[in-house]
Amino acid sequence: MHRFLLRIFIVSLLFLAACNSPFSSKYKGYASISFPSKSYQTFNEQGYPYTFEFPTYAQIDKNVNYFGVSKKTDSWINIHFSSLGATIYVSYSKMKPNQLDTLIKDAYSFANNHNSKASSIADSLFSNAHGVEGVFFHIGGDVATSYQFFITDSTTHFFRGALYFDTTPNEDSLAPVNDFLYKDLKHLVNTFRWK
Repeated sequence: MHRFLLRIFIVSLLFLAACNSPFSSKYKGYASISFPSKSYQTFNEQGYPYTFEFPTYAQIDKNVNYFGVSKKTDSWINIHFSSLGATIYVSYSKMKPNQLDTLIKDAYSFANNHNSKASSIADSLFSNAHGVEGVFFHIGGDVATSYQFFITDSTTHFFRGALYFDTTPNEDSLAPVNDFLYKDLKHLVNTFRWK
């Protein structure tokens, strides 16, 4: 009998010792991100057939390689947002006769390459105050790129851009950054001009 009471006493002590602090649940969450103030500068380099405004917190890289081939002379650039871990990859094509359909089909193919992970793909035509026209893609879901676009004058120039992040895609955690950079992308296409 004494053994039984001793066991109950020990279990009671353990139970009371384990309950000495109040329980608080842990919430899943993401780190807070501090965004820079919106301000823009003009990209208007000699030798490039286009000009536009881009954020002052971004850096332009003109030394672009595509599968080991330098594209500097082809007017390709990358717009890096190093503080946000994002890059807009830009390609440019000086169009040959009857090449417009192929370039547009390629742009739609690049957007549709994300079909397996995308929850939605929406395209919308746009035209800015400078008479520049193009198509803007918004791709929903856990995809590598949420925004892509192309701009063309239909005869000579074709400019394509895609926003990518340096991290595994997660729509929820990237949503604040995507929303922030969406405004910058819209500003870029709205200030875009051909030279």
